[in-house]
Amino acid sequence: MSGTKDLRRLIGGLALCGVMAALGNAWAREIVSTPRSEASAAETQKAATPPPEHKISGAEAKELFRSVDEILKFASKETGLPQHSRVKRRLVSRDEVVDYIEKHMEEDDDARRMQRNSLVLKKFGLLPRDFDLKTFLVAMLREQVAGYYDPKTKTVNLLNWVNADQQKPVLAHELTHALQDQNFDLRKWMKAGDGKDLLTVDNPTPAELADDEAGEARQAVVEGQATVALIDYGLAPFGQSMTSSPKLVEAMREGMRVGTADSPLFKSAPLFLKEALTFPYNYGLDFVGQVVAKRGNAGAVDLFQNPPTTTRQIMEPATYLAGEKLPPLPVPDFKSLFKDFEKIDVGGFGEFDTAMLVDQFAGTEAGHKIYPEWRGGYYFAVKPKANPAAPLRLLYVSRWSTAEKASEFAAIYAKSMAKRYQHADLAQSDGKPLGSPDLENLTASHIVTGSQIWNTEEGPVLIDVRGDTIVVAESFADPMRFSEAVFAAMKSAGPK
Repeated sequence: MSGTKDLRRLIGGLALCGVMAALGNAWAREIVSTPRSEASAAETQKAATPPPEHKISGAEAKELFRSVDEILKFASKETGLPQHSRVKRRLVSRDEVVDYIEKHMEEDDDARRMQRNSLVLKKFGLLPRDFDLKTFLVAMLREQVAGYYDPKTKTVNLLNWVNADQQKPVLAHELTHALQDQNFDLRKWMKAGDGKDLLTVDNPTPAELADDEAGEARQAVVEGQATVALIDYGLAPFGQSMTSSPKLVEAMREGMRVGTADSPLFKSAPLFLKEALTFPYNYGLDFVGQVVAKRGNAGAVDLFQNPPTTTRQIMEPATYLAGEKLPPLPVPDFKSLFKDFEKIDVGGFGEFDTAMLVDQFAGTEAGHKIYPEWRGGYYFAVKPKANPAAPLRLLYVSRWSTAEKASEFAAIYAKSMAKRYQHADLAQSDGKPLGSPDLENLTASHIVTGSQIWNTEEGPVLIDVRGDTIVVAESFADPMRFSEAVFAAMKSAGPK
């Protein structure tokens, strides 16, 4: 989804405090509970309770700078990525970090698309309707940045207000980025995963829509490998590693989900934002860990030469290891279909996006049961050229492993309308007028196959289920025309 792609580009290279704090707290808990640890109670308490913020002294800065080379050697051995040159280092103030973030936000082309993306996220119900996404992101990143490697200047930036010892694990993370950059040119490698800007393409192809998540998958490789290095660096003094400390990984992942006491803005963020920001760390960690467990460090290096292409492969590493290739969804002639509309946003709608929809409206337990059954998806958001102030129109298509799973997801999507719209009444089912069902108790048995049209304050919403495929058309005056175009394109393409 373009919204997650733009978030990834905006935070790329920034180590987030919430993630690092979650790691630190998880280390402390793991050290306490593991008999092999030789840490004293006082050392454990010190690790679990970060010192108050202060400006580091000249002596501390000198020691921190000296540690860069030592930690770089650790990261090189840990990842199997050879060091080719010295890494530049720089001490920065909080004001300089804020300036970097704001400049990044203002100059980045994707930041200028944030308003369009937020309209789509709000239409799907993944952000509140009155949410100011850009303002919130700037404020939260001010709170969150824990350090960063800048591939443009080849410099690791260290913070002058954070205790030197606290920054060393973060250094293991950021110096892994430096090694990735020295070996694969991070900016070039990440750009290769971005593909075309689909807003500039009249008729995106099935392959272009299917490849829309490649950048998010690559970011998960980059952050996942760096997070493995961070964990192993923190545990090395205790004779442990990520593979020997599964409790640590789960504690860290849970900490990332809920945030920490010193990250109030992150804790208050909508579910989608929290999950999108932590996705490359959270799922990337597990993905890289599983690949390395199967293939060793050679497998970690191979990830840069044969990278994953979808969030499905990241969330389910077995699909990547098995070489799964899902056939792209056939698409209609978008240029003709939307000739009277202005294109607002378009993109693939992957397994991560699908999981967020289900988690938001049915809970994480339901999400973990159904999202692995996803088999493809895309969306197209437009506004009428004659009335740009009109509500956003949305065409959304998804394919599932079976017709049963398609119906289950359709029921969840229908239930979401009670939270996304002020009024949502079921008006028709397969063309027959109906009364309003109880949305809270709606199940897949109510939407087995065929079409349902719901009336909302922003126009009709069509949910059309045919076999393993769902077409949703929201706020179009004639929604069935768009559904028929999608299914006609699929029929003409023949069997999967």
